[in-house]
Amino acid sequence: MNHSWVEVDLNRLRDNLRALRSEVSGKTEIIFVVKANAYGHGLLPVAKTAAEEGVNWFATAYLDSAVALRSEITSANLLVLGRVAPEQIDLLLDHRITPIITDLAHGLELAAAARERGTTLDAHLKVDTGMGRLGVQWDEVAQTVRELNQAGGLNLSGVCSHFAKVEPDNPVDATIQAERFEAALAHLPPTVFKHLSSSRAALYFPEWDFDGIRQGIDLYGYGATDPKGRFQMEPILQWKAQVAQIKQVPPGFSVGYYGTHTTEYPTQIATVAVGYADGYNRALSNRGDVLIGGRRCAVVGRVSMNWICVDVGPDAKVSAGDEVVLIGKQGDDAIWANELSSICRTIPYEILTSINALLERRYIG
Repeated sequence: MNHSWVEVDLNRLRDNLRALRSEVSGKTEIIFVVKANAYGHGLLPVAKTAAEEGVNWFATAYLDSAVALRSEITSANLLVLGRVAPEQIDLLLDHRITPIITDLAHGLELAAAARERGTTLDAHLKVDTGMGRLGVQWDEVAQTVRELNQAGGLNLSGVCSHFAKVEPDNPVDATIQAERFEAALAHLPPTVFKHLSSSRAALYFPEWDFDGIRQGIDLYGYGATDPKGRFQMEPILQWKAQVAQIKQVPPGFSVGYYGTHTTEYPTQIATVAVGYADGYNRALSNRGDVLIGGRRCAVVGRVSMNWICVDVGPDAKVSAGDEVVLIGKQGDDAIWANELSSICRTIPYEILTSINALLERRYIG
């Protein structure tokens, strides 16, 4: 019996990209965020499709992903959002990858490494305007830029920040961050490449587009369904499995570890070949649904390492090998990652990125 697998609709990704581009000025670049294996969708196929659609900027969390991306995408700008160590500068230079400067000490280290090689390294300055994570504090930008310029070895070709909170009906916190970012720009040449907005910010606030908008979760189909937003997008990933076994069981039948579910009537239990080792969250035990034969069926008992059990009802015509939809659409019903994330008290990002990277990805389009 096969493992579960993932299907990614690249045609729908193209539709999402076109919907975004139609609402954004031609002067603003789309920076496609492909962290965490493109949010679980598969780094190279997703990025190559976006490049074919004219996307010229990609952002990864770590350098190794950017290096892998460069092997397939030769001309795009690649930006690493995490801290790159100075001893990795040869990879940056050889593969034409742009790092983020996270603080003054980090910038000076990269500058020294570049000077040792007799070259200048392009870099973007990360400004912490209120996220409290990576970046130079907004009120330390002037001193940081001055010292980095004096050191030599760096070309601060870009500047960026990241919103901690974007609420379209109460944008006070985001507005404060945007004002701090704009104040920081006074200490840099006007020609630097400026990018501030994340997916949610770009959805509601075109005034913060600047030179580039970093787009992640919306292009994968989540967080951009509000008709008040500038664009709407649809999920591009489906996760499927197969029925491994179907059995008739009587009332009072215990299912799974520690018998956390007991049947109330004669029914059929389908064992499905997916489990928490594949990324199917244990919080879905006795709470989640799957689609079989176009119908919703309840996950019963605890999610185990490689299998789940599903009550398909007493009269369902279900056989071993039948397709099971964990995330996606079947018949007239659908289960998407935002539904699972609500049950698990998390966010769609975690549901998607938790799908085991070793599972087969099948690409459509």
